[in-house]
Amino acid sequence: MRSHFRLGLVLGTFAAVAGAAQIAQHARPPAQQMADAANHLLNLLTPEQAEKAKFRFDDPQRLRWFFTPQQDAQRNPTRKGLSLADMNQAQKDAVLNLLKVALSQTGYTQATTIMSLEAVLAELEKNGRMVRDPQWYFLSIFGEPSGTGRWGWRLEGHHLSVNFTLDKGEVLSATPLMFGANPAEIKSGPRKGQRTLPEIEDHAKSLIAALTDEQKAIAAQPKSLPEIKENSPTADVGPAIGLPLSRLTKPQQEIAWKLLEAYARRLPDTLAEAELAKVKAAGLESIRFAYHREENQPGKPYTYRLQGPNFVVEFLNVQNDSAGNPANHIHSAWRRLPADFGLQQ
Repeated sequence: MRSHFRLGLVLGTFAAVAGAAQIAQHARPPAQQMADAANHLLNLLTPEQAEKAKFRFDDPQRLRWFFTPQQDAQRNPTRKGLSLADMNQAQKDAVLNLLKVALSQTGYTQATTIMSLEAVLAELEKNGRMVRDPQWYFLSIFGEPSGTGRWGWRLEGHHLSVNFTLDKGEVLSATPLMFGANPAEIKSGPRKGQRTLPEIEDHAKSLIAALTDEQKAIAAQPKSLPEIKENSPTADVGPAIGLPLSRLTKPQQEIAWKLLEAYARRLPDTLAEAELAKVKAAGLESIRFAYHREENQPGKPYTYRLQGPNFVVEFLNVQNDSAGNPANHIHSAWRRLPADFGLQQ
Protein backbone atom coordinates (compact mmCIF):
# COMPACT_ATOMS: atom_id res chain seq x y z
CA MET A 1 0.00 0.00 0.00
CA ARG A 2 2.84 2.34 0.86
CA SER A 3 4.47 1.94 -2.57
CA HIS A 4 1.12 2.64 -4.29
CA PHE A 5 0.92 5.87 -2.31
CA ARG A 6 4.45 6.81 -3.34
CA LEU A 7 3.69 6.08 -6.98
CA GLY A 8 0.55 8.21 -6.89
CA LEU A 9 2.39 11.05 -5.17
CA VAL A 10 5.25 11.02 -7.67
CA LEU A 11 3.07 10.78 -10.78
CA GLY A 12 0.79 13.50 -9.44
CA THR A 13 3.77 15.76 -8.88
CA PHE A 14 5.07 15.14 -12.39
CA ALA A 15 1.73 16.07 -13.94
CA ALA A 16 1.41 19.25 -11.91
CA VAL A 17 4.82 20.53 -12.95
CA ALA A 18 4.67 19.59 -16.63
CA GLY A 19 2.23 22.25 -17.81
CA ALA A 20 4.03 25.32 -16.50
CA ALA A 21 7.47 24.08 -17.53
CA GLN A 22 6.27 23.22 -21.03
CA ILE A 23 5.40 26.88 -21.66
CA ALA A 24 8.77 28.11 -20.43
CA GLN A 25 10.87 25.58 -22.31
CA HIS A 26 10.77 27.35 -25.65
CA ALA A 27 11.31 30.88 -24.31
CA ARG A 28 15.05 30.91 -23.52
CA PRO A 29 18.12 28.77 -24.25
CA PRO A 30 18.29 25.61 -22.12
CA ALA A 31 21.42 26.77 -20.26
CA GLN A 32 19.67 29.94 -19.09
CA GLN A 33 16.57 28.01 -18.14
CA MET A 34 18.67 25.57 -16.11
CA ALA A 35 20.46 28.37 -14.26
CA ASP A 36 17.17 30.08 -13.43
CA ALA A 37 15.54 26.81 -12.36
CA ALA A 38 18.52 25.79 -10.23
CA ASN A 39 18.65 29.15 -8.46
CA HIS A 40 14.92 29.05 -7.83
CA LEU A 41 15.34 25.63 -6.26
CA LEU A 42 18.30 26.70 -4.13
CA ASN A 43 16.27 29.63 -2.79
CA LEU A 44 13.67 27.15 -1.53
CA LEU A 45 16.12 25.00 0.41
CA THR A 46 16.89 25.29 4.09
CA PRO A 47 20.56 25.71 5.08
CA GLU A 48 20.64 22.05 6.14
CA GLN A 49 19.23 20.92 2.79
CA ALA A 50 21.58 23.19 0.84
CA GLU A 51 24.53 21.67 2.66
CA LYS A 52 23.55 18.26 1.25
CA ALA A 53 22.74 19.51 -2.25
CA LYS A 54 25.64 21.93 -2.94
CA PHE A 55 29.24 21.09 -3.81
CA ARG A 56 32.18 23.02 -5.17
CA PHE A 57 32.45 22.74 -8.94
CA ASP A 58 35.80 20.97 -8.59
CA ASP A 59 34.56 18.56 -5.91
CA PRO A 60 35.52 14.99 -6.90
CA GLN A 61 31.90 14.03 -6.31
CA ARG A 62 30.97 15.68 -9.63
CA LEU A 63 32.64 12.86 -11.53
CA ARG A 64 31.26 10.07 -9.31
CA TRP A 65 28.05 9.02 -10.98
CA PHE A 66 26.06 5.82 -10.38
CA PHE A 67 22.96 4.29 -11.90
CA THR A 68 22.97 1.22 -9.64
CA PRO A 69 21.32 1.19 -6.19
CA GLN A 70 23.52 2.80 -3.54
CA GLN A 71 22.71 1.73 0.03
CA ASP A 72 24.42 0.31 3.09
CA ALA A 73 23.73 -2.89 5.00
CA GLN A 74 21.08 -1.10 7.06
CA ARG A 75 19.24 -0.05 3.87
CA ASN A 76 20.24 3.61 4.24
CA PRO A 77 21.11 5.54 1.09
CA THR A 78 24.81 6.17 0.45
CA ARG A 79 24.29 8.26 -2.69
CA LYS A 80 25.39 11.88 -2.28
CA GLY A 81 23.09 14.86 -2.75
CA LEU A 82 19.64 15.82 -1.48
CA SER A 83 16.89 13.26 -2.04
CA LEU A 84 13.33 13.97 -3.09
CA ALA A 85 12.34 12.12 0.08
CA ASP A 86 13.88 14.96 2.10
CA MET A 87 12.03 17.74 0.27
CA ASN A 88 8.64 19.34 0.62
CA GLN A 89 6.27 19.49 -2.33
CA ALA A 90 7.38 22.93 -3.56
CA GLN A 91 11.00 21.81 -3.53
CA LYS A 92 10.15 18.59 -5.40
CA ASP A 93 8.26 20.63 -7.99
CA ALA A 94 11.34 22.83 -8.43
CA VAL A 95 13.58 19.79 -8.98
CA LEU A 96 11.21 18.42 -11.59
CA ASN A 97 11.08 21.82 -13.27
CA LEU A 98 14.89 21.76 -13.53
CA LEU A 99 14.69 18.31 -15.09
CA LYS A 100 11.91 19.47 -17.40
CA VAL A 101 13.84 22.39 -18.87
CA ALA A 102 16.98 20.25 -19.28
CA LEU A 103 15.31 17.47 -21.28
CA SER A 104 12.91 17.23 -24.19
CA GLN A 105 9.31 16.27 -23.53
CA THR A 106 10.18 12.70 -24.54
CA GLY A 107 13.26 12.66 -22.33
CA TYR A 108 11.36 14.09 -19.38
CA THR A 109 8.55 11.56 -19.75
CA GLN A 110 11.03 8.70 -19.94
CA ALA A 111 13.03 9.97 -16.95
CA THR A 112 10.01 10.36 -14.71
CA THR A 113 8.64 6.99 -15.83
CA ILE A 114 11.97 5.41 -14.86
CA MET A 115 11.58 6.95 -11.42
CA SER A 116 8.03 5.62 -11.11
CA LEU A 117 9.19 2.08 -11.94
CA GLU A 118 10.67 1.91 -8.44
CA ALA A 119 7.12 1.49 -7.16
CA VAL A 120 6.58 -1.39 -9.60
CA LEU A 121 9.78 -3.03 -8.35
CA ALA A 122 8.63 -2.57 -4.75
CA GLU A 123 5.47 -4.53 -5.55
CA LEU A 124 7.33 -7.25 -7.46
CA GLU A 125 10.07 -7.74 -4.89
CA LYS A 126 7.91 -7.50 -1.74
CA ASN A 127 10.33 -6.12 0.86
CA GLY A 128 13.42 -7.43 -0.87
CA ARG A 129 16.99 -6.56 0.03
CA MET A 130 17.07 -3.40 -2.11
CA VAL A 131 15.05 -0.29 -1.23
CA ARG A 132 12.73 0.60 -4.09
CA ASP A 133 11.37 4.10 -3.67
CA PRO A 134 10.43 6.72 -6.32
CA GLN A 135 11.61 9.35 -3.82
CA TRP A 136 15.17 7.97 -3.76
CA TYR A 137 16.44 10.30 -6.48
CA PHE A 138 19.13 12.75 -5.44
CA LEU A 139 19.96 16.26 -6.61
CA SER A 140 23.49 17.68 -6.57
CA ILE A 141 24.54 21.17 -7.73
CA PHE A 142 28.21 21.88 -8.37
CA GLY A 143 29.34 25.50 -8.23
CA GLU A 144 27.05 28.51 -8.45
CA PRO A 145 24.39 28.44 -11.19
CA SER A 146 24.84 31.47 -13.44
CA GLY A 147 25.25 32.60 -17.03
CA THR A 148 28.84 33.71 -16.51
CA GLY A 149 30.73 30.99 -14.65
CA ARG A 150 31.17 27.24 -14.77
CA TRP A 151 28.76 25.03 -12.86
CA GLY A 152 26.96 21.72 -13.13
CA TRP A 153 24.20 19.60 -11.70
CA ARG A 154 22.99 16.03 -11.49
CA LEU A 155 19.74 14.20 -10.75
CA GLU A 156 20.40 10.57 -10.08
CA GLY A 157 19.02 7.35 -8.66
CA HIS A 158 18.42 3.77 -9.71
CA HIS A 159 18.52 3.54 -13.53
CA LEU A 160 18.76 7.29 -14.04
CA SER A 161 21.73 9.66 -14.13
CA VAL A 162 21.25 13.06 -15.74
CA ASN A 163 24.43 15.17 -15.73
CA PHE A 164 24.97 18.67 -17.10
CA THR A 165 28.10 20.82 -17.18
CA LEU A 166 27.65 24.49 -18.11
CA ASP A 167 30.05 27.33 -18.77
CA LYS A 168 29.41 31.00 -19.59
CA GLY A 169 25.76 30.44 -20.37
CA GLU A 170 26.34 27.43 -22.64
CA VAL A 171 25.86 23.70 -22.12
CA LEU A 172 29.37 22.28 -22.22
CA SER A 173 28.29 18.67 -21.72
CA ALA A 174 25.05 16.74 -21.26
CA THR A 175 26.78 13.45 -20.49
CA PRO A 176 26.82 10.91 -19.06
CA LEU A 177 23.10 10.60 -19.81
CA MET A 178 21.98 7.20 -18.59
CA PHE A 179 18.46 5.77 -18.75
CA GLY A 180 17.51 2.25 -17.66
CA ALA A 181 14.29 0.33 -17.14
CA ASN A 182 13.35 -2.69 -15.01
CA PRO A 183 11.02 -4.02 -16.23
CA ALA A 184 11.59 -2.86 -19.80
CA GLU A 185 8.01 -3.91 -20.48
CA ILE A 186 5.58 -4.25 -17.60
CA LYS A 187 4.10 -7.72 -17.90
CA SER A 188 1.22 -7.54 -15.40
CA GLY A 189 -0.87 -5.22 -13.28
CA PRO A 190 -2.57 -1.91 -14.10
CA ARG A 191 0.39 -0.73 -16.23
CA LYS A 192 0.67 -3.98 -18.21
CA GLY A 193 2.18 -3.43 -21.65
CA GLN A 194 3.91 -0.12 -20.80
CA ARG A 195 7.40 0.21 -22.27
CA THR A 196 9.61 2.98 -20.94
CA LEU A 197 12.28 3.06 -23.67
CA PRO A 198 10.72 1.49 -26.78
CA GLU A 199 12.56 3.40 -29.53
CA ILE A 200 16.05 2.30 -28.52
CA GLU A 201 14.92 -1.32 -28.74
CA ASP A 202 12.68 -1.16 -31.79
CA HIS A 203 15.10 0.73 -34.06
CA ALA A 204 18.01 -1.49 -32.99
CA LYS A 205 16.06 -4.67 -33.70
CA SER A 206 14.96 -3.25 -37.05
CA LEU A 207 18.56 -2.45 -37.94
CA ILE A 208 19.80 -5.93 -37.00
CA ALA A 209 16.96 -7.53 -38.97
CA ALA A 210 17.80 -5.39 -42.02
CA LEU A 211 21.46 -6.47 -42.15
CA THR A 212 22.61 -8.94 -44.76
CA ASP A 213 24.54 -12.05 -43.73
CA GLU A 214 27.72 -10.37 -44.95
CA GLN A 215 27.02 -7.27 -42.85
CA LYS A 216 26.12 -9.36 -39.80
CA ALA A 217 29.44 -11.17 -40.08
CA ILE A 218 31.13 -7.81 -39.40
CA ALA A 219 28.63 -6.27 -36.93
CA ALA A 220 27.95 -9.35 -34.78
CA GLN A 221 30.31 -9.85 -31.85
CA PRO A 222 31.29 -13.21 -30.32
CA LYS A 223 30.27 -12.23 -26.79
CA SER A 224 28.13 -9.71 -24.97
CA LEU A 225 29.38 -6.16 -24.93
CA PRO A 226 30.42 -5.06 -21.41
CA GLU A 227 28.30 -3.21 -18.89
CA ILE A 228 28.24 0.59 -18.94
CA LYS A 229 31.05 1.93 -16.76
CA GLU A 230 29.67 4.08 -13.95
CA ASN A 231 31.67 6.10 -11.41
CA SER A 232 34.06 7.28 -14.12
CA PRO A 233 34.26 10.34 -16.38
CA THR A 234 35.49 8.13 -19.24
CA ALA A 235 33.55 5.37 -20.97
CA ASP A 236 36.73 3.35 -21.65
CA VAL A 237 35.14 1.43 -24.52
CA GLY A 238 38.30 1.23 -26.60
CA PRO A 239 38.41 1.61 -30.40
CA ALA A 240 35.15 1.41 -32.33
CA ILE A 241 34.23 -2.11 -33.44
CA GLY A 242 31.70 -3.54 -35.84
CA LEU A 243 30.24 -2.41 -39.14
CA PRO A 244 30.90 1.12 -40.47
CA LEU A 245 27.64 2.92 -41.21
CA SER A 246 29.09 3.85 -44.60
CA ARG A 247 28.67 0.18 -45.55
CA LEU A 248 24.94 0.29 -44.94
CA THR A 249 22.40 0.89 -47.68
CA LYS A 250 20.50 4.16 -47.53
CA PRO A 251 17.39 2.54 -45.96
CA GLN A 252 19.64 0.87 -43.38
CA GLN A 253 21.38 4.17 -42.67
CA GLU A 254 18.00 5.78 -42.07
CA ILE A 255 17.22 3.17 -39.41
CA ALA A 256 20.62 3.72 -37.79
CA TRP A 257 20.02 7.47 -37.75
CA LYS A 258 16.61 7.00 -36.11
CA LEU A 259 18.35 4.96 -33.43
CA LEU A 260 20.91 7.70 -32.83
CA GLU A 261 18.15 10.30 -32.70
CA ALA A 262 16.29 8.27 -30.08
CA TYR A 263 19.24 8.89 -27.75
CA ALA A 264 20.08 12.49 -28.70
CA ARG A 265 16.46 13.63 -28.60
CA ARG A 266 16.21 12.92 -24.93
CA LEU A 267 17.60 16.47 -24.91
CA PRO A 268 15.85 19.70 -26.02
CA ASP A 269 15.98 20.34 -29.76
CA THR A 270 18.87 22.82 -29.70
CA LEU A 271 21.06 20.49 -27.62
CA ALA A 272 20.03 17.40 -29.59
CA GLU A 273 20.86 19.11 -32.89
CA ALA A 274 24.27 20.11 -31.55
CA GLU A 275 25.02 16.51 -30.53
CA LEU A 276 23.82 15.15 -33.87
CA ALA A 277 25.84 17.75 -35.77
CA LYS A 278 28.98 16.44 -34.08
CA VAL A 279 28.02 12.92 -35.12
CA LYS A 280 27.45 13.98 -38.74
CA ALA A 281 30.69 15.94 -38.88
CA ALA A 282 32.66 12.77 -38.08
CA GLY A 283 31.29 11.04 -41.21
CA LEU A 284 29.46 7.73 -41.57
CA GLU A 285 32.68 5.88 -42.31
CA SER A 286 33.95 6.63 -38.79
CA ILE A 287 30.80 5.43 -36.98
CA ARG A 288 30.45 1.72 -36.31
CA PHE A 289 27.57 -0.51 -35.19
CA ALA A 290 28.26 -3.66 -33.19
CA TYR A 291 25.90 -6.06 -31.45
CA HIS A 292 25.68 -9.44 -29.77
CA ARG A 293 22.50 -11.47 -29.36
CA GLU A 294 21.97 -14.81 -27.63
CA GLU A 295 19.69 -16.40 -30.20
CA ASN A 296 19.39 -19.66 -28.23
CA GLN A 297 18.39 -18.06 -24.90
CA PRO A 298 14.86 -17.26 -23.67
CA GLY A 299 14.00 -13.67 -24.47
CA LYS A 300 17.15 -13.38 -26.66
CA PRO A 301 19.41 -11.20 -24.46
CA TYR A 302 21.30 -8.66 -26.56
CA THR A 303 23.66 -5.73 -26.42
CA TYR A 304 24.70 -3.15 -28.99
CA ARG A 305 26.95 -0.17 -29.43
CA LEU A 306 27.09 2.78 -31.83
CA GLN A 307 30.43 4.56 -31.64
CA GLY A 308 32.12 7.43 -33.42
CA PRO A 309 35.21 9.51 -32.66
CA ASN A 310 33.37 11.80 -30.23
CA PHE A 311 30.49 9.75 -28.81
CA VAL A 312 29.35 6.27 -27.87
CA VAL A 313 25.89 4.80 -27.42
CA GLU A 314 25.82 1.76 -25.15
CA PHE A 315 22.87 -0.60 -24.66
CA LEU A 316 22.33 -3.83 -22.74
CA ASN A 317 19.23 -5.95 -22.28
CA VAL A 318 20.64 -9.13 -20.79
CA GLN A 319 19.16 -9.36 -17.27
CA ASN A 320 15.91 -10.82 -16.06
CA ASP A 321 13.41 -8.35 -14.69
CA SER A 322 12.34 -8.54 -11.05
CA ALA A 323 9.54 -10.95 -11.93
CA GLY A 324 11.98 -13.34 -13.61
CA ASN A 325 11.11 -12.51 -17.22
CA PRO A 326 14.28 -12.97 -19.31
CA ALA A 327 15.95 -10.08 -21.14
CA ASN A 328 13.52 -7.48 -19.80
CA HIS A 329 15.91 -5.10 -18.01
CA ILE A 330 17.54 -2.26 -19.97
CA HIS A 331 20.65 -0.16 -19.41
CA SER A 332 21.36 2.55 -22.00
CA ALA A 333 23.61 5.59 -22.16
CA TRP A 334 24.85 8.38 -24.42
CA ARG A 335 28.43 9.36 -23.58
CA ARG A 336 31.01 11.78 -24.95
CA LEU A 337 34.45 10.68 -26.05
CA PRO A 338 37.13 10.95 -24.87
CA ALA A 339 35.41 12.03 -21.64
CA ASP A 340 32.17 13.26 -20.12
CA PHE A 341 31.51 16.25 -17.83
CA GLY A 342 33.07 18.75 -20.25
CA LEU A 343 36.53 17.24 -19.79
CA GLN A 344 39.02 17.15 -22.70
CA GLN A 345 36.77 19.00 -25.12
